[in-house]
Amino acid sequence: MRQHLFLAAVAALVLSASPAMSQSRSNFAPWDQPFLPPALAWDGSSRALLADASNPWITDFERDPALDFSPDYAATRAWFDRLDAASDLIRIEQFGTSPEGRPIYAVIASRDGTTLDPTKPVLLAQAGIHPGEIDGKDAGMMLLRDIAFGSKGDLIDRANLVLIPILSVDGHERSGPYSRPNQRGPRIQGWRNTATNQNLNRDYLKLDQPEMRALRTFVNGLKPDLYLDIHVTDGMDYQYDITFGFNGEDGAFSRSPAISAWLDDAFKPAINAALEAEGHIPGPLVFGIDDQNPRAGLNDGGLGERFSNGWGSAARVPTVLIENHSLKPFEQRVLGTYVFMEASLRLLADQVAPVRAAIAADSALRPAEILANFQPDPTPQQTRAFKGVLYETYESPASGRTEIRWLGRPDPELWQVPYYGSRPGLTLARPTAYWVPAHRSDLIERLRIHGLTMETVEEPRTLTVEMLRLNNPVLATRANEGHVQATVTDVSPERRDWTFVPGSVRVPTDQPLGDIAVLLLEPQSSESFFAWGLFPEVLSRVEYIEGYAIAPMAEAMMAADPALKAEFEAKLAADPAFAANGDARLAWFYERTPFHDDRYRLYPVAREN
Repeated sequence: MRQHLFLAAVAALVLSASPAMSQSRSNFAPWDQPFLPPALAWDGSSRALLADASNPWITDFERDPALDFSPDYAATRAWFDRLDAASDLIRIEQFGTSPEGRPIYAVIASRDGTTLDPTKPVLLAQAGIHPGEIDGKDAGMMLLRDIAFGSKGDLIDRANLVLIPILSVDGHERSGPYSRPNQRGPRIQGWRNTATNQNLNRDYLKLDQPEMRALRTFVNGLKPDLYLDIHVTDGMDYQYDITFGFNGEDGAFSRSPAISAWLDDAFKPAINAALEAEGHIPGPLVFGIDDQNPRAGLNDGGLGERFSNGWGSAARVPTVLIENHSLKPFEQRVLGTYVFMEASLRLLADQVAPVRAAIAADSALRPAEILANFQPDPTPQQTRAFKGVLYETYESPASGRTEIRWLGRPDPELWQVPYYGSRPGLTLARPTAYWVPAHRSDLIERLRIHGLTMETVEEPRTLTVEMLRLNNPVLATRANEGHVQATVTDVSPERRDWTFVPGSVRVPTDQPLGDIAVLLLEPQSSESFFAWGLFPEVLSRVEYIEGYAIAPMAEAMMAADPALKAEFEAKLAADPAFAANGDARLAWFYERTPFHDDRYRLYPVAREN
């Protein structure tokens, strides 16, 4: 009954829509969420990329009268299988299997056969890590068709293209018309999370999910020279249809400064020019800081390594995050993505020497200090010109507050808005190596999948190492991405002789991925295994003592050690709550006896300095 009432409300919105909400077929789908703001008029020349109806390789997207449809997993794979069978330039490579048993695959366009020529650069374009944001799949189908049977075959003369059309294949198949209410098309969309309700775009570093472990193994073998991660935004309205960015943009901090400089100086101008030439309006990534005040400013959206752009910066892989604007029609977004991928492939062919030099320079970096835990900087870095959309405000009887109503027309005034970056909240010292005990084989395997070089202990080895005592760690009050996260800001180093049993590993930090080892294995890092709640055993104390045993023992300890007695009395005087808590007082003594659990809150990953 409620669904019928909802559809009736939608119909009422359609009937009462303003003229701006009743535009041509090219701007609106048959059922175009009339509660969304009106779409800005667009008539880009990239429409010439659409195949004619008589083309035997027309895609389901192009065949749809409203250009508002994206095929399901089976139809997509069937189309690629036909393309693979018909063209020697196209091949399909499966690199993983989803939790529900679906193959995860890439489509490769190359003149090199099954072994890619290492002298040619590789462009990896990934779609569908969030399956509702699927523009890259349909754009990639068109581009691969045009490479195999159209006018774009020259694109792979000097470079190779690898397309992952759907990364989150299970989420792609949990599809329907109600997946993304803030997005204009396609009319059937996949679900943001996986079958196990995980967001793969939070898993680049911890590698929880089989999809991401498969992706990392595939990427490590592929060694792409450029990685495009294709998304669709949420958020406010604006004129830009294709926005993109990367860590280190405009001179901001980057773990790979040479790569960021190449992206700034060579990549960004070329892509902007290509998109503008085809009638698109490219722009930087847009993350508004106040949904109720569009002019309040923008920020960088965070630099964390759990995201593709943060991981790419740490892994020395040139990585660009593409965020097409959700309020632009699906047709416009798909065509803009096609232009983006084509221009990227052409530029990469021309720029293979400079980009590989940048990768090599950054791979040689071994900073003594690793900046981590980036937080919003309250001071604006700069003022940015911004192509906004006209809006008005009104009092909503539903929310009981002032709401924004976007009007579907470009603001002729160029906005000037503050832009806020991020600053590190933590500086970590780089050790010579880490020692991970054999009993954490699960984490050792994740480190291997990352591509980290490590030495496995074959015989017991006793070493003097530094270990960390975790003081007052705090567990989150709710789960996030299937974990109860943990934070610790205070650690005490302890020198210990420790025996590492066979199967333990030594992970040196003198390697290109050494920064990733630090970020994963230092418990204070917000991207660490510890922070994601993967060391719960450290927080469990073993063995206790009854009051009838510890009370006389404590009295004897004070009698035998005047200094201990003085320390206890000072604690009583300074902390009234402690003085009033009998259990806490006895625990204070228990912690100073050899009966106390010596490994309670002792982090089991050791540091070699």
